[in-house]
Amino acid sequence: MTTRTQSPIRDGALAGLAGGLVFGLLMAGMGSLSMVGMLIGVENAVVGFIVHMVISAIAGAGFGALTRKLGAVPPVYAASMVYGAVLWVLGALIIMPLWLSVTADPMMSDMVFVVGGAQWVSLFGHVVGFGMTTGAVLLMLRGHAK
Repeated sequence: MTTRTQSPIRDGALAGLAGGLVFGLLMAGMGSLSMVGMLIGVENAVVGFIVHMVISAIAGAGFGALTRKLGAVPPVYAASMVYGAVLWVLGALIIMPLWLSVTADPMMSDMVFVVGGAQWVSLFGHVVGFGMTTGAVLLMLRGHAK
C-alpha cells in the first residue's frame, strides 16, 4: 500500500474541480455557461464549462494553499464560504463584467457591482456550490472527514 504525500495546492485543485462541477451544474441550469466561454471569445456552453473548470481548479489550488494550516473542520468550512463570497465579488461582480466589456460587449462595464436576481443565484453558487463543496472535498483529501 502506498501513501500519498500531502500537497495543499494539488489537493486544493482537486477539491476546486469538485466544487466547480457542482457550481457548473447550477450554471448549466441557468444557461450561463456560454457567457463564461465569452471570456475567451467563444460563446459556447461546452467551452464555457471547460473555462469554468480551469478557473475552479486554480481557485481551489489557492484555497488549498491559503488553508493549509487550518486543521479542524469548522474553520475550513467557514473559510470555504468566505472564499466563495470573495470569489463572487471579484469574479462575478468585477472581473467578468470588465473582461467581457473588452472582449464581447462594451456595455458590460455598466454591470460592475450590479446585483440583481441572477447575481444572487450566482452568490449561492459561489458560496454553497463551489465553496462548501470545495471545503468538504479538501477535508476528505486531508483525511479529516470520513
